[in-house]
Order: sequence, then C-alpha cells, then structure tokens
Amino acid sequence: EVISEDLGGDVMFVSVSAKNKINLDKLEEAILLQAEILDLQSPYEGSATGVVLESRIDQGRGVVATLLVQNGTLNTSDLIVVGTSFGRIRKMSDNNGKNIKHATPSIPVEVLGLDSAPNAGDRFMQVGEERQAREIIAYRSRKEKEQKSLKNSAKSLSDIFKQSGEGRLKYLNIIIKSDVHGSGEAINGSVTKLNNEEVAIKVVHMATGGISESDINLAAASDAMIIGFNVRTNAQAKEMARLKNIDIRYYSIIYNLVDDLKMILSGMLNPT
Repeated sequence: EVISEDLGGDVMFVSVSAKNKINLDKLEEAILLQAEILDLQSPYEGSATGVVLESRIDQGRGVVATLLVQNGTLNTSDLIVVGTSFGRIRKMSDNNGKNIKHATPSIPVEVLGLDSAPNAGDRFMQVGEERQAREIIAYRSRKEKEQKSLKNSAKSLSDIFKQSGEGRLKYLNIIIKSDVHGSGEAINGSVTKLNNEEVAIKVVHMATGGISESDINLAAASDAMIIGFNVRTNAQAKEMARLKNIDIRYYSIIYNLVDDLKMILSGMLNPT
C-alpha cells in the first residue's frame, strides 16, 4: 500500500544514488519539508537525551560511540549514562570529523569518554553527578543479569526436552568479537538462522574490540571457537590460544563467515 505522490498517493519518492551523489540535496530538501509540514520539534533547553547509532573500540582512542541527540543540548564535559556504561565526554565531533563543543537535536555526533562500548539502540541521558550515574548503572546491570539468567535457564530447559529424544541436539559454541556493535548483531542474526533439529549454534559471548586473553579463557572453558570480524588478536592471546588449542577464525565478509559455519554444522550432522 505504498503509492507515490505522482500516482495520486501520499508517499514522497526521491530517486537518489549515494555512489554517484545524485539528488542527495533533493532528499535533504524533502526531509526538511516533511519535518516542517509534520511540525517535528524538539526542545533545545534542558538535559540532553538520545539514542546510540553505533559503537566500537578504537585502539588509539578507546571507546568511540556515535550518538543522535533527540532532546536538549549535549556539551563536551557533560556526564552521560548509556545503557550499562557511563562517562564524561572528552571530545565530540560531527559527521564531517570536525570537533564541536555543542550538539543540538537531530545532530549525530561521535563522542569519546565512555568506560565501555554501549549497544546500538541504547538510550543515553545526561546526569548531574557521578554518584547518580553509578546508581543507574548498578540497577541496569542487575536487571540485565536477571534477564540473561532467565533466558539461559529457559534455553537449558528446552534443550533438556530436545536432548531427551532419540537424536540428541549437537551444539557449536562460538564467541563473536567484532569491530563495531552493528556487525556483531548482524553476525548473530545470520548464524542463528542456520540452526535445525540436529545441530545448533550457541553464541556464548558477543562483544566489540580485539580478541583478548579473557576471550581465550572463556573459549577454553565453554569449548567454543572464536570468530574475529575485522579485529585481531594481541600477542599474549595468540600464544595462549596456541597453548590451549583454541580455534580462532578471522573474517571481513559476513557471507564467508556464514558459509564456513554452515560447512562446520553440516559436518556435525548424523550420517544418513
């Protein structure tokens, strides 16, 4: 039921090409016109709130998060809480990489200063003092742990029923480490679609950043293989992986990763 305005409908169509940079100005004009017609407004005053678009761990700069301000004005040195992480903004840059001091509603900014990489889609809010931030983080972390334990117990219960049948369900445990959170989510979504009645992939842990010694220890404890997407292993972790015989695979294209896991799963199937 999507009908363009040219055909008598109410949906605005703009033909664009980002690759050839065609009609990008017309797209911007169309969005601004729609915003004006729909009277979309946000307050500039007050504490800043918004959403996380993407996050990653940069080797030289630490945690880098891309935030979209939706209400209020975000300033450098503001203390913000994002999901289960918090920090004071040390540096803020716009979509052109230019350093800025203030970000008003609808402006996406890249910020430095958070203590850990938040998830894409997490809400952020500005808080007055660090004690308040720590209280919010403690509450959210507790709720997250409760949800995880509930999810794991439900999963293990369903697994018991599946395994009590004639053919036991076989698991391939994996740990996903990616350059940005969005890539990790995409990989997680793609690999879980490969599950069937005989074999299934269980994502033991998923995070952003390079492969560390703690990842190797977790892989050894859970009998898992490690998937590195656009990330590398440090020297100590590489040596530890060799000693503990942990399988680490590096990828830069999701399709190759999915194809390899499909081959591994097919090798785990019972012979016919």
